[in-house]
Amino acid sequence: MDSHDEESPLVVDNSPGKTPEQNHARDVHILSSAFLLIFLAYGAVQNLESTLNTEQDLGTTSLGILYLSFTFFSLVASVVVRGLGSKNALVLGTTGYWLFIAANLKPTWYTMVPASLYLGFAASIIWVGQGTYLTSTARSHARDYNVHEGTVIGNFNGEFWGMFASHQFVGNLISLAVLGDGTEGSTSNTTLLYVVFLGSMTLGTILMCFLTKRDHNGEDGSPDHSVGLYSTVVSLLKSVVSLFFDVRMLLIIPLIAYSGLQQAFVWAEFTKEIVTPALGVSGVGGAMAVYGAFDAICSLTAGRLTSGLTSITLIVSGGALIQAIVFLWILLIYRLTSGVLGIMYPLLMAAILGIGDGVFNTQLNALLGILFKHDMEGAFAQLKVWQSASTAVVFFLSPYISLKVMLLVMLAALGLSYSGFLLLTLKVEKAFSSGS
Repeated sequence: MDSHDEESPLVVDNSPGKTPEQNHARDVHILSSAFLLIFLAYGAVQNLESTLNTEQDLGTTSLGILYLSFTFFSLVASVVVRGLGSKNALVLGTTGYWLFIAANLKPTWYTMVPASLYLGFAASIIWVGQGTYLTSTARSHARDYNVHEGTVIGNFNGEFWGMFASHQFVGNLISLAVLGDGTEGSTSNTTLLYVVFLGSMTLGTILMCFLTKRDHNGEDGSPDHSVGLYSTVVSLLKSVVSLFFDVRMLLIIPLIAYSGLQQAFVWAEFTKEIVTPALGVSGVGGAMAVYGAFDAICSLTAGRLTSGLTSITLIVSGGALIQAIVFLWILLIYRLTSGVLGIMYPLLMAAILGIGDGVFNTQLNALLGILFKHDMEGAFAQLKVWQSASTAVVFFLSPYISLKVMLLVMLAALGLSYSGFLLLTLKVEKAFSSGS
């Protein structure tokens, strides 16, 4: 495809007859808004799990089970998404998040564990569906308007992840408003919060139904059922396995795993070891709101700056550097202090960690969408397999290792993953610049 970087990939021609094409940007707006409505609820509830459901570590254990289930089902999610079609997978995936929050209305082992297991399945198909749908939409837009595919993928990912990242900001503000000064608020306040969140999720699911159906090639329409189900399943399983032998995927897997580690570090360690001692339990929502705001701003900015391998390399390098600085700051320098600095330091760290998360979300999704355009379901399934597995590891290890050990693990993982990423960029640079 010819590159036309001077043209805006988001300009939509509204002239008569432009029916399929004008839906591309619209679908990105719908997808982004639906995920915001769903995840502002889930994200805030996840942040509160270890605080509200403390009996026998029910909250933390439920999250560990959830991410293990997520890891397992991600191995076969590409088969399910290809069979259902990405739009149907997105709609079905929302039901798991709805059920998980409903289970929190009466949190017991008999409600939370089944809900966590089912959410692992639902999360796997909604995220593989999201990556496939967004990349298909971007490729269709680039083809229809004859603009640079890499730029469109970057811009569409920037909009989606910018909207998605703001769920931390909006959801945590809602939690603060409903629960008041303490997260241990009355049962009635907690119930009201969950009801509000269930309403938000329901709106998100309804919005998802207005998406245009697309097949795995990015064309408008439904999945191709002309091929036998058995042949389709076998073909997809082979493609998933074959990715393990693709050196490009092997080099990017460490960075994918690190992106899951750094998210779980914020949820499980940063809020517990840094934010709570400095700002109190009630300050967790405020710190996570700062994290989400900077995550959103960075996602939008990084997406707009993404156009090719060089830009992705520079952006990822910047994100890796600033997160390394935070880890070293906490490990070597940071001490709990009083006064204004005692408040500002955790908020500054939250902002920097949010910037790093925005970098990894946008750039990993753009990179996979470009490098594995002929097997998007398999590639995005790999993304969620390794992200969810590393997240589950942090949740299970968190109660048993110190903050210092966790920081050393994070630094080692960052160094390893960034080295693999640099090798990847060297390997694919010529192919990337000439054809993508």
